[in-house]
Amino acid sequence: MTERAKSATSRLHTGLGLGDGWRRERQAASLSEVHRSIPVREGGSSLRKALAFMGPGYLVAVGYMDPGNWATSLAGGAKFGYALLFVALLSNVMAILLQHLCARMAVATGRDLAQACRDSFPRYISYPLWALAEIAIIATDLAEVIGTAIGLNLLFGLPLEIGVIVTALDVFLILYLQNRGFRWIEAFIIALLLVIAACFVVQIVMADPVWGDVVKGFAPTTQLLHDPDMLYLALGIIGATVMPHNLYLHSGIVQTRAYGASAPQKREAMTLATIDSTIALMFALAINASILILAAATFHRAGQTNVEELERAHALIAPLLGSTLAPMLFAIALLCCGLSSTVTATMAGQIVMEGFLDVRLPPWLRRLATRLVAIAPAVVVTLAYGERGAAKLLILSQVVLSLQLPFAIAPLILIVSNRTKMGELRAPAWLICAAVMTATLIVALNVKLVFDFLTS
Repeated sequence: MTERAKSATSRLHTGLGLGDGWRRERQAASLSEVHRSIPVREGGSSLRKALAFMGPGYLVAVGYMDPGNWATSLAGGAKFGYALLFVALLSNVMAILLQHLCARMAVATGRDLAQACRDSFPRYISYPLWALAEIAIIATDLAEVIGTAIGLNLLFGLPLEIGVIVTALDVFLILYLQNRGFRWIEAFIIALLLVIAACFVVQIVMADPVWGDVVKGFAPTTQLLHDPDMLYLALGIIGATVMPHNLYLHSGIVQTRAYGASAPQKREAMTLATIDSTIALMFALAINASILILAAATFHRAGQTNVEELERAHALIAPLLGSTLAPMLFAIALLCCGLSSTVTATMAGQIVMEGFLDVRLPPWLRRLATRLVAIAPAVVVTLAYGERGAAKLLILSQVVLSLQLPFAIAPLILIVSNRTKMGELRAPAWLICAAVMTATLIVALNVKLVFDFLTS
C-alpha cells in the first residue's frame, strides 16, 4: 500500500471512529428521538447550565429505591433498629462512584455503555453481554411489575394478577410524555419521587424515632463482624443497591443534553452530570434511610423483628402507629416507587437493544415487548401461588440481577480506564482503583448472597 493510500485509510478510520481504539464505527444514537434534544446554553450562567443538566440523575435514582430495596431495608430496620444506616450510606457512596463513571464514559465517547461494549469487544463477547443485559432488564422489570401490583392491591384491593396486567399501560404513558419532550418524563419521575418523600416524612413524624440513635446509626459498628444475621442483611442492602440497568440507562440519557464537542465543554458536561446524579442519589439515600428508620421506629420498637414482606409491613403499620393514614401513605409510596421504576427500566431496555444490536424498533413495540416478557411470568406465578409466590419471584429477580452485575461493571471499568478510547477524560488512577475495589466488593457480596440463596 502506498503512503498516500495509507494516509487515506488512516483518515477514513479516524472519521469512522476506528482509529481511536474502537473496533467499529460509532452507530446512531440510542433514544434517537430525544438525543441532544435539551439545549445547554454556552454563554449561560453556571446555575442555568446546572439546571439544564438536572433530570437524568433522578431517573437513575429511581433504581436505587425500587421495591426490591424496600424488602431489605424493612427487614434490616425491623431486626436491628438503626444500626444498618451506615450500610445504606456506604452502598450509596459506591453507587455515586459507578454512576460518575457512566457519565464520564458517555460524555467522553459519545456512546452509551451498550454501544461502547458493542464497539469495543468482538461479537463472541458483545453478544453474550447483550443477552445477559436483556435478562437483567427482564428481571428488573419483573421486580417493578410485582411491586406496582402489590401497591395497587394494598391501595385499591386490586387482585395481584389484575394489577400485573394493568402495569402494561405505563408503556403508553411513556410514549405520551416522550412525544411532549424528554423533560416531561423527567418532571413526571421527579413528581413521583416528591410524593414518595412526602409520604415518608409524614410516616416518620408519626413514628417519632429516637433521633440520637438515628445519627449513631450512620457510624460503623463492630457488631457486623460478630452477628451473622446482621452481616447477612448488610450484604443484602449493598447487594440490592447497584442495578445493572442503571449503568446502561445513565450512559444513554446523559446524552439527551446538547453539550459541546470541545474538551473543556465535555469536562464541564461531565462535572454537571455528576453533580446531578450525586444530588439525586443522596435523595435516594434519604428515601432508603427513611424506610429503614420507619421500620426501626415502629416494628423494632414494638418487638416485631421479623418483618420482611411488603404486605406484612403494611398490615402492621396501622395498629403500631395508631393511624389509618399511615398504611395508606405506605401503599401510595410503594405504588409511586413501582410506577417510576417501571418507566426507567423500560427505557433502559430500549438502550440495551439499540446499543448492542443497532436494531431500531418503533418505541411502542420495543417497550410493549419488554413489558410483556416481564408480565407473563408474574401473571403465571401470582395465579398459581398468590402473594407468597409473588414475593418469592421478587427475591428471585434480585438474585438474577446479582448474577448479571459483574458483566456490566467490568466492561465499564475497562472502557473508562482506556486512554485511547477516553482521551483526556480517561479516569485517573485513583478513581479506577476505587472503582475496582468497589466492584470487587459488590461482586463478592452478591456471590455470597446467591450462594446463601441456593443453599438455604
